[in-house]
Amino acid sequence: MSHKKNRRLRIFGKILFILYIAFIVYFLLFSDLYGRTGVRTQYSYNLVLFKEIKRFWQYREQLGFYAVASNLLGNVLIFVPFGFFLPMASTYRNFFSAVFYSFSLSLCVETFQLLTMVGSFDVDDLLLNTVGGAAGYLVFVVCAAIRRKHVSKKSERSRG
Repeated sequence: MSHKKNRRLRIFGKILFILYIAFIVYFLLFSDLYGRTGVRTQYSYNLVLFKEIKRFWQYREQLGFYAVASNLLGNVLIFVPFGFFLPMASTYRNFFSAVFYSFSLSLCVETFQLLTMVGSFDVDDLLLNTVGGAAGYLVFVVCAAIRRKHVSKKSERSRG
């Protein structure tokens, strides 16, 4: 792949990453859809790992599919793009970096929610968000391998 195409891809990745960060900040902190606009009068937090995950699973019949999926699966899926775009937009191109920065961003969001009393601080969300970031990185690795293979075959055909 030419240096020019590689540079364009890197710039495109940075633009997508910035748009994703803007989206995630809005969605996780200010979205009306998940009741982020109402300020609570007391702190709401969970410091016991798997407590809320177990509760959502245990009461899945009463809560309904949407509530369970949006909490459990949603917390994973919302960070998949972060894990994908991070190595695309930066020099942080290893699994540890994706996990570390996914956890760090999630911790910032959860702490902000606790301090502003919008949403709630939940260690289960930290875990699920971090798993999402790691999954996104793995998707990036697979896509990059497919791309390299495709580019390699294409350059072999053009030489032959």
